[in-house]
Amino acid sequence: MGKITGFMEFERVTPPYEAPASRLRHWKEFVPVLTDEQARIQGARCMDCGIPFCTHACPVNNVIPDWNDLVYRQDWRRALDVLLSTNNFPEFTGRICPAPCEAACTLNLNFEAVGIKSIEHAIIDRGWAEGWVVPQPPTRKTGKKVAVIGSGPSGLACAQQLARAGHGVSVYEKSNRIGGLLRYGIPDFKLEKAHIDRRVAQMEAEGVEFFPSTYVGRPEDAEDGLTVVTPEDLLEHHDAVVLAGGAEQPRDLPVPGRELRGVHFAMDFLRQQNKLNHGDRIARPISAKDKHVIVIGGGDTGSDCVGTSNRQGAASVTQFELMFKPPEAEDKMLTWPYWPIKLRTSSSHEEGCERDWAVGTQSFEGKGGKVEKLVAARLEWLRDKATGQLKMREVKDSRFEMPADLVLLAMGFVAPVRAVLDAFGIAVDGRGNAQASTDDYCSSRAKVFAAGDMRRGQSLVVWAIREGRQCARSVDEFLMGASVLPR
Repeated sequence: MGKITGFMEFERVTPPYEAPASRLRHWKEFVPVLTDEQARIQGARCMDCGIPFCTHACPVNNVIPDWNDLVYRQDWRRALDVLLSTNNFPEFTGRICPAPCEAACTLNLNFEAVGIKSIEHAIIDRGWAEGWVVPQPPTRKTGKKVAVIGSGPSGLACAQQLARAGHGVSVYEKSNRIGGLLRYGIPDFKLEKAHIDRRVAQMEAEGVEFFPSTYVGRPEDAEDGLTVVTPEDLLEHHDAVVLAGGAEQPRDLPVPGRELRGVHFAMDFLRQQNKLNHGDRIARPISAKDKHVIVIGGGDTGSDCVGTSNRQGAASVTQFELMFKPPEAEDKMLTWPYWPIKLRTSSSHEEGCERDWAVGTQSFEGKGGKVEKLVAARLEWLRDKATGQLKMREVKDSRFEMPADLVLLAMGFVAPVRAVLDAFGIAVDGRGNAQASTDDYCSSRAKVFAAGDMRRGQSLVVWAIREGRQCARSVDEFLMGASVLPR
């Protein structure tokens, strides 16, 4: 693929980010798209490696070598066709996916991987700019109706595939705008929401109907101001229902002082800022301005809290991680082609953040019901000789305190909100997720399917897209007896 000797001639090209001092003054994206020539050179680095481990590592199985080669040859239109054959929304993944494909790149064994993610970004942005991305309404209607609950990446991918198969699709979303996690869970500086609006418009032209501010479940579980649709009503008027909501139950930190004002779940903080960026009014917004912020949790959500806090004007930002500090670089010969555990520094970290590892929070302290201080201790991780499992214990005399005006809990999510699953009478697995297999995505209740985070638990956007696409095929087979949708 690409130029046969390209990987020896050209170095990896990383788009130059806007400088931190500049990008902290706004909420827009700051990673430029590759120029045509940069993308061509990057595509030229794709090796004729024989077995494309990049495709295997990609959850949607993008045919990466093919569109790398097409970009090298500057055949952008065909490159877009290949890209869209496996991924409904590459403008999302080309911006926010961690790129497991690059970790699995054969070139990554000895050199730097091909910049697959940046090429994907360039292809889809070129496609939109040229007007090549257009609605694909079905040539015939089946007369079948499908309800999709949740408008995140899984729900949108499932809805688009089913609409293109000719089914009547209705998407129900409890938030006031469509997009789910994409809309309110990911900061605008990583994903501007115009990308979602553009896709929603395309899907509406393909026949999908959207119902925001609509809660599906029992009326007593709905927030005030929402339209309520019961599962019984939905099942009566649709031939199939897909549960594609997110894993929205956050992991809590039950320590003394948790009830103090100023201790919040990360997603409440991030969601409010995105709403403010949309022009919504928030009565008492959570603000990091002039505050000492502590983020508990070292993952992507924690990183998003760091970037958001800095843009709000925090006095200081510190991020704690329970686990030990990972190595600076992985042992590629040991881990390749799998996703390695290594130290990752995000663009938000580069904007200003103190990071610390193997820290366990003991309590929060404050006055007048407001948090002022965090008490923590150092941890050491030891491997149990009998089970091989890692276990933590507090390091003696290691307790310390830090000023904390705002604490953000970013420790992941444990399961979907049970109210919706219980309203449908769906069986759950040991982790509280909807019980359904990847063979057919059928739940324990007839006509009801489950996909995305609601089925697999907290995961990546690209995994949600994969599950939505596969679930759509299963629904199509259920309704029609056979399906031509790709799996």
